[in-house]
Formats: sequence, structure tokens, C-alpha cells
Amino acid sequence: MKIAIYDIESTGAITEWSSIIEIGGVLIDENFNEIDRFNLRGRIPEGEIPQAKALLVNGTTIDQLTKSNLSNYMLLDQVEKIFKKWSPAIFMGFSNINFDCELIRKSFFKNLRYPYITNASPNKRHDALNIIRAAYGVNPKILKTELNEKGNVSMKLESLSRLQGFDVSAAHTAQVDAINTYKILKLVKEKSKPELWQSLLRTYSKADTETIFKKEQMITLVEYYYGKNKFHLCAPLHPKYCIHPVYQWGQAVDLRVDPVPLLNMSINELKVEMKKSPKFLRTIRSNKAPVILDAEDGMKFEPYNVMTMDILKKRAELIRTNEKFSQNILTALRENAEEKEQTKSQEDIYAEESIYTKFTSNKDTALFPAWHSASWKDKLNLLDKFDDERMRAFGKKIIYQESPDTLPKDIFNSVKRGIAKRILSEKKERWWTVNMCFSEIDTLRDQYDNENDAETLKTLESINSYVMSVQQKYENA
Repeated sequence: MKIAIYDIESTGAITEWSSIIEIGGVLIDENFNEIDRFNLRGRIPEGEIPQAKALLVNGTTIDQLTKSNLSNYMLLDQVEKIFKKWSPAIFMGFSNINFDCELIRKSFFKNLRYPYITNASPNKRHDALNIIRAAYGVNPKILKTELNEKGNVSMKLESLSRLQGFDVSAAHTAQVDAINTYKILKLVKEKSKPELWQSLLRTYSKADTETIFKKEQMITLVEYYYGKNKFHLCAPLHPKYCIHPVYQWGQAVDLRVDPVPLLNMSINELKVEMKKSPKFLRTIRSNKAPVILDAEDGMKFEPYNVMTMDILKKRAELIRTNEKFSQNILTALRENAEEKEQTKSQEDIYAEESIYTKFTSNKDTALFPAWHSASWKDKLNLLDKFDDERMRAFGKKIIYQESPDTLPKDIFNSVKRGIAKRILSEKKERWWTVNMCFSEIDTLRDQYDNENDAETLKTLESINSYVMSVQQKYENA
């Protein structure tokens, strides 16, 4: 299967409230030969306040932010066409599962496009960082590395790329980061045993991951925390009762633990035991591209390497065959999840944050292509066909940003007032406001003034001037 490697630069770090301003990618075949590549840069959407730090990191100037040939709406249209052309493929990036992929989903959602383009059949998705970390954990000789300030091996893309001799002069630009990710993955593939490489890739969908842990008696779950790889030799719960009843993630018992005392515990006793460290229960985040290796790989690491095969197999057998124990674990997990839900913040969920709380209906999703192909005037009329109020609101905002003259005056003023209310808020909001940006710039100004970094101070002044101009535009909305 082809692999589509992509990278995103954005206006901020909050996926619900940030926008893609640059995206680049490279498409490769199974033998890692390049097939295609692209790079797109777009303007910040009208009325959005950027995070200054994000712009400094990705080196975006205000001219690039505001004068690109592509608006955000046009950029997303191009991305959708390219990703459809590249399909079917395994879509991945460097640490993409928790950010890049989420930003694409939420950007598509807010722009009336199908959000799950990178993982809906026939496509699959993975995370290059998960693959690279695990491969390095198995064989540290495959990559040159350096230590970070905490004394751990650095797994940052810039560090890995530089040490392998790749060009990092334009690091944090989308296409360069995508290509360097491709080059590192190619090294990993070339220097790893074929069976390891296949194991690293095989969790590229929720269904494939579930098949593995439902079938295997023992697995090695590779996790990464406190700056280090951790190899956990585990036995998944009984195949009928091995998936979290609420979060739908796989559950396995770490074989470092003697399961016998656990088997006869009550549900309340299990809930207490789950809070203890080290954890006896490991979570397999089936839809987050976990790395699951063969049991033999985990047996090479402490403490499993001093345990006999007979002990490990007996423990796994006890866990896999005990339906009642597995049912009790799931009941405990359900009760924990319900208790957590009850203590959750009761703050309002805004439409931009609701992608997972209310899924768009198939009827509305089917209207997307016709809506995008229509004229701006017809787009406004077609909004009435959507049942979902969120889609109608998103559509009006898109028209306001792309073709404001199309909107009747009352709708135009309503959208503008909505933007003004948000960005001019003096509270600490979940999105970036004018005041939050000014405060951020002041903090950064002090930092770079101390470092005598005149160039960055100049950039901060240009960001400050831009945000002031947005403030002035919306103050009288």
C-alpha cells in the first residue's frame, strides 16, 4: 500500500480553534520510491487571532499569513483533492495522530468536508513517531541520536534529521518536515528486519489492531513516557471482553504481575488496584496507531527477560480464559468512566468543539460536494437543505470570509458580531483572543529582548500590528 506522509504548520496549538496555514506532503510506494509531492500555503481565516509563538516556530511572516494566493477555504479544497487522488494510502506524519490529523479533521468539519478522509476505508493512518521510537527501542543502532536537556534520547524531528545528515535549514516548513520524516522512515525500514517493519505498520487501523489483540495470547505493547520507550509484555483479556465499554480501547494485563490475586477480587477492589503503580492493566489505544510487537520482542526486556516461559504462558492462560475476571475489569472501567463523566466540566461545548459529541448525519454529508461546487449565491440558498444547525452556521461563516457581498446585511452583521464577541472577549477563553495575544507578545518580547534578538522582536511587532488592525476592524461590529 502507498504511504502518504504529510506535515502541517498552523496558527496555533489548539486544534479546535486553529487553522492550517501550510501543508506539505510526499507520496511513496511500498518500496519507498517517491511518486508525488505537494506544498500549499494559505491565508489565516478572516477574524481569527493567531498564537504568536506558533508563528515564530514555523517562521510565518504576516505577509505570508495574509497575502497568500490561497484562502483557508481554497487551501482545504486543494488538500481534499490531493488526498483523494493519493488514496488508497496509509496517511501518516511525525507525531500526527494527536495534532496534524486532528487539525485536518476539525478543519474539514468546520468547512463542510468529510473529516475522516485520512482513515476512512480504503485509507488507513499511522504515526511515524510511534514507528521510529519503537524501532529505535528494539535496535538503537538504526539511527544516530543525541541527548536532550533532561538526559534522554531526543526524538525531535529536527534533531533526528540533522544527525542523519538531512537538510534542516528550513525545518518547521511543511514539505521539508514531511520529506525528512520520509527519509528517516526509509532508514528505519532499511535497517530493521522485515518482520519488525511489518509489525510496526500493522496497527494502522482500529479493526486491524483489534484483530491482533483478540487473536494473540501474548503481545508486546510499546509505549513512550518520561522520555523513554517502555516494552510491556501483556496478555489481552478474554477475546469476548477485552475492549473498554466506553472508550472502545483494548485492555491487557501486564505479565510482570501475578494475576492470581486479581482473579477473585471484587469490582471495587479492582478499581482500587487499578490506581496503584506500576499499573497491572495496560490500555491499547486501538484507533491511535499503537505499536504492538510479537511476544518474543518483549521477552528481551526487563523484567520479563528473567522470567521463565512457563510462568509467562501460565499467567497469560489464566487471563485469557477467565471470562468472569475480564467482565469484572470492564465493569470497573465503565464505572470509572461514568464517575469521570459526572465530574466533567459543565462548560458549554461550542460547535467547533463538537466533532465527536454529535456526528454529522449521512444526509448532510452527502450534500457537501454539491454545496462546494455551487456559486456563492447558491451556496447561501443550499444551506437551508442542511438539517444540522452547525453546518448552516459554518457555511454562513465561510461565505462571510470568502464572499461577504453575497450575504444579506442582517446575516453579515450577525456573523461579524459573533466573531467580535469572541476575539474581543477579556476572559481567558479556549480560543485565542486579542488580549491573550497581546499578553503573549509582551511575554515573548521580554524574553527576546533579554536575548538581544532584534529579528524576532521585529517579527513580534509585525504580529502585534496585525492583531491591532483586526481589533480595530471588529471593535464597532
